[in-house]
Amino acid sequence: MRTIGVVTVGRSDYGIYLPILRRIKSSNDLRLHLIVSGMHLSPEFGRTIAEIENDGFNIMDRVEMLLSSDSPEGIAKSIGLGTIGFSQLYARIDLDVLLVLGDRFEMYAAVLAALPFKLPVAHVHGGEITYGAIDDALRHSITKLSHLHFVATQEYAQRVEQLGEEKWRIMISGAPSLDNQHSMNLLTRDELSNKYGFSVDIPLLLVTFHPVTLEYEQTKWHIEELLAALDDAEMSVVFTMPNADTNGRIIRRLIDDYVQDNAAAYVVDNLGTRDYFSFMNIAVAMVGNSSSGIIESPSFKLPVVNIGTRQHGRVKCANIIDVDYNRHDIIAGISKAVDSGFISGLDQLVNPYNRGGASEIIVDRLQSVSIDEKLVMKRFVDICHAT
Repeated sequence: MRTIGVVTVGRSDYGIYLPILRRIKSSNDLRLHLIVSGMHLSPEFGRTIAEIENDGFNIMDRVEMLLSSDSPEGIAKSIGLGTIGFSQLYARIDLDVLLVLGDRFEMYAAVLAALPFKLPVAHVHGGEITYGAIDDALRHSITKLSHLHFVATQEYAQRVEQLGEEKWRIMISGAPSLDNQHSMNLLTRDELSNKYGFSVDIPLLLVTFHPVTLEYEQTKWHIEELLAALDDAEMSVVFTMPNADTNGRIIRRLIDDYVQDNAAAYVVDNLGTRDYFSFMNIAVAMVGNSSSGIIESPSFKLPVVNIGTRQHGRVKCANIIDVDYNRHDIIAGISKAVDSGFISGLDQLVNPYNRGGASEIIVDRLQSVSIDEKLVMKRFVDICHAT
């Protein structure tokens, strides 16, 4: 059997992985070796390793790497610690392929450590652009360290090819998180109210705002403007908390203060995939700068007020309303998002990230690819020589 090591570092990748993990686990030809690191192991971020265990997955290894600091120095040191931790892990286990996802700095440490071991790396969600975050550089770096690429759209496939990757290494799979829609029974409004202990009234805004890591000095102003706009909107709000990025604690603190002072505002550290999709299903709009607002929301025909530069560069649908950071632009965006004319215009919306069966495409390729010198020894393809 072929052993597939899968690295998960937080809720941001776990829900996307979920259909892939289930398919690998049920395969007769693959053995799942699940490696958990980053925010999953931190009580501050909800210790979401428990969710993985509750889903029935056997966690084979854990790699501690996060410092209790969200400064630039703290993030850089965490990358170093992660690289050391993953290198020690790879020295004692035997993997055939390492599967990684996205653009987190924790994920980058796992991939960088694999390089001297000649361990083939398969990367999901490469080729995308997010101008406002250091994730952009990390994602493209992971592409150059990887040997197989599972991308969400044709545009992203072209960008990976532009980075010098051979065409045979690139597969357009779509976004695997969207496979969850076909395998999950979403909760009703009443079920969500009973589970979380607050009334899920209409209109409800689902809000996630992450630090814009290339503009981290302005984080406090960013979140203050968003909270002021939510005050003006006068709607119920459910917040999910940001990831472990530079100055993320500022956002967490101000959201906590806001919820304490507003009876119609609620915060949940980690909703999990099913409950998060359930809130997307009943919300009148999403507000913030999460990638889920770009990739998953079109499948719910959900209006999204996308704030600032963090997601600039990604393929977007007509449900996305791009706004600046100031409160006036945000409130104008919310007003447009809840307008009946705008909502009715989304009836025929097609999600470009949903090609159907992404997890099947990925797992089939992991089963069939030849693990040989051709896979490991990469060749850079110049644009003028591309075929």
